[in-house]
This record gives sequence, structure tokens and C-alpha cells, in this order.
Amino acid sequence: MKLNELADNPGATKNRKRIGRGIGSGKGKTGGRGVKGQKSRSGVAIKGFEGGQMPIHMRLPKRGFNNINAKTFVPINIGRLQEAIDAKKIDAKKPITIDVLIASGLVTRVKDGVRLLAKGAIKSKVNIEVSGASAAAIAAVEKAGGTVSVPAKVETSA
Repeated sequence: MKLNELADNPGATKNRKRIGRGIGSGKGKTGGRGVKGQKSRSGVAIKGFEGGQMPIHMRLPKRGFNNINAKTFVPINIGRLQEAIDAKKIDAKKPITIDVLIASGLVTRVKDGVRLLAKGAIKSKVNIEVSGASAAAIAAVEKAGGTVSVPAKVETSA
């Protein structure tokens, strides 16, 4: 195999439709743009334009803000955790970390961590390490005889 012998599989690529190349092509004359009007011309950008009237997004008041320091946790419910233990995807005897949750397929694309929530029920005794947990989830896991370890928040003084 040489570099000059590389080729796509038959049917893997498709030629682009060349518009405006005669009426026989099926995309000639107006080139799929209809007839006349602003949208048939080039250089058109009328996404939020309302004919000169003040657009709705400018008439409505601005409200709130996006906190750039906000953490986005991936939620996981204790009921879902119990299902994974029952399905033998997770070994309840070993400590359950974020890496174990990813390997088992319970969570994907962990952003700033995993937060344990209390929807469902847990019967197994588990030791779980997560970035965050609701009070009800911690209570449910401890009631089943397990422990939840959440790292202490690091306070930064500005």
C-alpha cells in the first residue's frame, strides 16, 4: 500500500451539487433561491430582523447573569447506582469512585465532578467517593450501612 494508492470506499463520498450551472442541472436559473426578494440576493443577514421594528430580544429586559465560577456536576441517583450493582456493573465491596462510575458507563463526560442524589432506593452497603451529595442521599446510603465521602470545600480568600 502506497500513499498514492489510498482511496475512499466506493459510495463513501458524494459530489457536491453545483448550483447555478444551467437549467438542465436541476439547480439552474434561480439556483434554489426562489424568485426575487431580499433572500434571493447575496449578502443577506435577516435572522432577528423585524422590518425596522425594535426586535423582541431588544425590547425585553435583561435579567440575571452567568456565574463564570459555577461548577457543573453530573447527577447520579442512588436508584441508578443500585441498578448497576444488581446488574454486576459495579462491585459494591470495593470503594466506588468517579473512575469506577465512568468505567461502568453510569456517567459520561464528567465536567466538574459527580453529585449523588436521592431518587430511588439503595439496599447495598457501599463506600462511595463523589464531588457532592445531597443530604437525603447521604442519609439513604448511611441507612443502608454505607458511607459517602465528599471532599471538603477549599475556601479561597480574595
